[in-house]
Amino acid sequence: MSRTFVRNLYFQTKDLGKEATLLLTFDSDVKGIYEICFPAICWLTTFGQTGSYRMHATYTSQLAFSRPQITDGNIIEAETCMGINDSEKTTLTRKNSVFQFSNPVKGFPGYLEARNDTGSMQDIALGFMSPGNLMPRPMLYFKEVEDASNITIEFTPILRAYITSDYKHTAILQGAIETPVIWEQNLAALSESTTWDLKRDPYTGHYKITQADQGMPNSSTRSRLTVVGGLCLRFLPIFAPSLFGVSTA
Repeated sequence: MSRTFVRNLYFQTKDLGKEATLLLTFDSDVKGIYEICFPAICWLTTFGQTGSYRMHATYTSQLAFSRPQITDGNIIEAETCMGINDSEKTTLTRKNSVFQFSNPVKGFPGYLEARNDTGSMQDIALGFMSPGNLMPRPMLYFKEVEDASNITIEFTPILRAYITSDYKHTAILQGAIETPVIWEQNLAALSESTTWDLKRDPYTGHYKITQADQGMPNSSTRSRLTVVGGLCLRFLPIFAPSLFGVSTA
């Protein structure tokens, strides 16, 4: 089991020149991803036109599966959850109207697995535990997972940033964000705390994010293709995570 790590990300700006909303999510451009798997918005904040602003986002590598409550396309809360580590598997069951994830057992090496054994279709989310919270912050939402089937995920924490005002903080992305990606980083490769400057070019109107005091440009991360079971979702070369749904019905 890999050691749990924490990443503190600080996004800051001064006299941006135009009010802008920064959105952070773990998404990817994959054929079919918006059919069975939907990214959730993890952080959303608005920076003013003038003045100094700062946003703090904390990520931990302690992941968890949950049974989310969905209202009008937004994740409101989770009813129950279970922490999960690499190469582990948990099973969601239902007894007397009470849902519960089992304690994790050894699963497929290199993957996270969740099985639905409730007798009916269920929504399941993968998230990460936030300090001081009992329930995880959702990252990926799996809609209507069939009974007696598995979700099998190879996850790499690639966080991406956009400038857009079209979403709410708890929204589930039903389709790809139309504005371009302005930043992406593999959180596992960063230091525990990093600071990033958001700037806007007054002539082009384009935004960019660079690491403070270092001028570090955005990085790209390549994923690999692995086939598990019958359904394979392949991520484009620079994106991650890799997700695979496996039916054992």
